[in-house]
Amino acid sequence: MESKLKGKVAIVTGASKGIGSAIAKSLAAAGAAVAVNYASSKEGADKIVSQIIADGGKAFAVQGSVANQADVTRIFEETKKTLGGVDILVNNAGVYKFLPLEDITAEELYAQFDINVLGTLLASKEALKYFPETGGNIINIGSVISTAPSANSSIYAGTKGAIDTITGALAVELAPKNIRVNVIAPGLVQTEGTETAGITGSEFEAGIVSNTPLARAGQPDDIARVAVFLASEDSAWITGERVTVSGGLR
Repeated sequence: MESKLKGKVAIVTGASKGIGSAIAKSLAAAGAAVAVNYASSKEGADKIVSQIIADGGKAFAVQGSVANQADVTRIFEETKKTLGGVDILVNNAGVYKFLPLEDITAEELYAQFDINVLGTLLASKEALKYFPETGGNIINIGSVISTAPSANSSIYAGTKGAIDTITGALAVELAPKNIRVNVIAPGLVQTEGTETAGITGSEFEAGIVSNTPLARAGQPDDIARVAVFLASEDSAWITGERVTVSGGLR
């Protein structure tokens, strides 16, 4: 096992599956103790924790919705109690739904903005209370859709555009505390979510892959490796950056 993150404690939100689970496993493999947060899939989170422990890492599962302040407070309290502190926050929890303009409702807008945007802000705000005086690290998960939106994506693309801008603002605001804030913007990544949504193996996916210079969809590990880089001292002089991980898709 690497020890790039030895002695560090990370919280990964929405880590029971997909990109979040891959990030949790990679951070653990690099030596961090990891809080695997989930909103509803206890089974998924427990499975990830078991895999991390089987590989010699340290992790535990913690339930909570990032859109709920009381839940966010509890996620951090339990992490400190169980793992001893918090050094790294990965704001991965997110939802998406593609709707044409005529079907947009306030309820759907709030459903996506509450988790994707408010959740990122609430968790980041809470992290400030726990990061050591030496500093901390926030990694937000955005999307290429913020700069290359598709039809029917106005709400989701809007949430990810907000994440890009929030990342820049927090990077400047938190730099005096030695807290680095960056955003990873993945392209299309094959996850349980894309399978459930019918994207995997679809013409939509084939169209995206055909426009991707590296000619394949991403895998969760493609994103996780970049998260480890941003969480480690390898990126000590990087903050406020949007790292696009998309096989060249723009």
